[in-house]
Amino acid sequence: MPYLVLTFGIAWGLLGAYIFLPQQAVARFGELSASHPGFIIAVWSPAFAAFALVAYYGGARGLLSFLSRLLLWRAPPAWYAYLFVGFPLVYVAGAAVKGNLLTDPFPFDGVAQMLAAMAFMLILGPVEEFGWRGLALPLLQRRLAPIWAALVLGLAWGLWHLPAFFLSGTPQSGWGFMPFFIGAICLSVILTPMFNAARGSILLAVLYHFQANNPLWPDAQPYDTFFFVLVALIVVILNRRTMFSRQGAVTAVIPDAPGMPGDRRV
Repeated sequence: MPYLVLTFGIAWGLLGAYIFLPQQAVARFGELSASHPGFIIAVWSPAFAAFALVAYYGGARGLLSFLSRLLLWRAPPAWYAYLFVGFPLVYVAGAAVKGNLLTDPFPFDGVAQMLAAMAFMLILGPVEEFGWRGLALPLLQRRLAPIWAALVLGLAWGLWHLPAFFLSGTPQSGWGFMPFFIGAICLSVILTPMFNAARGSILLAVLYHFQANNPLWPDAQPYDTFFFVLVALIVVILNRRTMFSRQGAVTAVIPDAPGMPGDRRV
């Protein structure tokens, strides 16, 4: 799939330079950090790949129609309840098991610092969703039932993050890869029925990704993974009718619009 070639090629190429040629990369581009332009480009590679492919197949009008999915917000209230209440509870439960829920200090010195951190996280990881859920998931659901599409995408999503675990200065450098990898698959499974229920909303996918990275939540690594596994199982059971059937699954990348053929080629 060209999308995966572009996404992995950009991210792994940039981060691979710091892994295999660290001295040269640092001398030329500077020390890597979460705010380093090279790291941000790597993180945004799923979006860059999606924009390039949508523009290639759909042109400027197709790209605008694709971006209109940011305006889709209608979804069953239960999904919003999970998004704004259930998500934080997973981290609270994980931190409680870890034993640091009431002992870790608040990570910010004031409101301004807190808002700045939240704003940065809102435009860092969530931008990935233009690619993962904006383009890749609908394409997978053309051939696979949502449960299998979610698992395949979760595997790719988790694996794509691998280079960041080998680099100091990245958010993943202090984490274990396997709990993260399993968690990514679970997050993909949970998000898929929400995405389909919201008719392919990129907005909900962006908010979901932000909640996964929200700097306000306590450090629950790696115990939050156990709770995401549990939530994923519950979500699959409750949505088993739609998760194992392609009927009702979102497959459109570019919504049909008057005067254009839709996204049949994408």
